[in-house]
Amino acid sequence: MASPTVRVQAGDFDPAHEEALLTQGRRDVGAVVTFIGLCRDEDGSLAALELEHYPGMAEEEISRVAQEALSRWPLVGLTVIHRHGSIRPGERIVLVVAAARHRGEAFAAAEFMMDYLKTRAPFWKKERRTDGSEGGWVAAKSEDDAAAARWSDRS
Repeated sequence: MASPTVRVQAGDFDPAHEEALLTQGRRDVGAVVTFIGLCRDEDGSLAALELEHYPGMAEEEISRVAQEALSRWPLVGLTVIHRHGSIRPGERIVLVVAAARHRGEAFAAAEFMMDYLKTRAPFWKKERRTDGSEGGWVAAKSEDDAAAARWSDRS
């Protein structure tokens, strides 16, 4: 079984480089699905998102879910990178790269990882507004919970 690569870091990442690391020299990869989450501007009102985490805890939880993805689908490789700190609109927040022999497995694993990152990864987001005010903490969304719940009855 492949071992996932999981990193939580302040700095940006290079998706093409991460994909190359996952597939370089491999002839058994038939599909690579890459998901990049970006910081979305809220109609011009968002200056930045402040992402906080407990070092060690976030990596451990993401690694646990990545291992679950590897046990659910026959992946060749899986990379998950999540940023913390101040992230401005348009900047990358998260990367999931899933490599498999077939596209269905790669798509499913990447979607599974994102659904769980949205609901269970221990990150807290605070909005900073362009007018200098704090927008407050970003609350969990019921649609994210519903998306993650669909995986609980699948093996």
